[in-house]
Amino acid sequence: MNNLIPFKTAVPNNSNNTTGSTPQRKMGRLGDSDVHAAFVEFRAKESDKCLSAQCIYCQSVRAKNTSRQRQHLLECQAYLNAMKEHNPQNPILELAANGTPTPAMKTPKKRDLDTMINGFQGESVGSRSFPIPKPTLERDFQMSVQLNPKIPVGQTVWGEANWISFISGHWAGRWGKGTVVPGGQDKQLVAKDLSTKVEANYLLQTHDHPPAYITVRTEGWRCGPKDILEKLADPLQADSVDPKSYSFRLYIHMETGDSRYHHLNYGMWVGSGMRRGTEVIYDAYRVN
Repeated sequence: MNNLIPFKTAVPNNSNNTTGSTPQRKMGRLGDSDVHAAFVEFRAKESDKCLSAQCIYCQSVRAKNTSRQRQHLLECQAYLNAMKEHNPQNPILELAANGTPTPAMKTPKKRDLDTMINGFQGESVGSRSFPIPKPTLERDFQMSVQLNPKIPVGQTVWGEANWISFISGHWAGRWGKGTVVPGGQDKQLVAKDLSTKVEANYLLQTHDHPPAYITVRTEGWRCGPKDILEKLADPLQADSVDPKSYSFRLYIHMETGDSRYHHLNYGMWVGSGMRRGTEVIYDAYRVN
């Protein structure tokens, strides 16, 4: 056992308890939730009756025991460094620094803005032997599509709806090249601040003989400062807008029945796009 003393409220003497009510105690140890959040539980062998716990900051393995896990965190420099940077009010950090725990109920936890933006910085571990693979992005293909004038559908309960059809286009990438078959559609939903949700469907034709046909479905948002989005909506001004001044990001899904491109059915892509006059161009990045 460690030397930690559970944080309790004072218990009044029953002889002075004139109300007749039962005195209440606060249950649980200080920082238990922080201890549990720092470990991943797993069963090393199917025959094991007890679970083990692995620290997500240094990958050390301990028996699943809150007191032992807490003692480990008090000595785990990787954990303490992370808490100093992202959660300085952590009660375990406070205890490691001066031996005086700060009641978790006294001050609510603050979510550090850098943590929210940059993501959790600890190691991604699924078990003691096999770390979780980290995905990477690889530029896979580029598509360019010429647009017909938009057709205003009108104000809906969700926003202003527009419908845009495609004249034609072309694409090229690591696994082939070809054209965009005329007739695809882009369904838009424009919010009050002009942020636009886009859902588009394309049909790609490859330059093979005979050609293969691949359906493409994209979904995403185009958002940014209102004055920039106003220019993008005008084909005469869209050419002058720097694509870095707004965000145009997409999820991309592809499907085909052609065996030559069967691998596309199981892929995952994200895209980054731009508007140029009556043309939309985007790069697709495969998630590996």
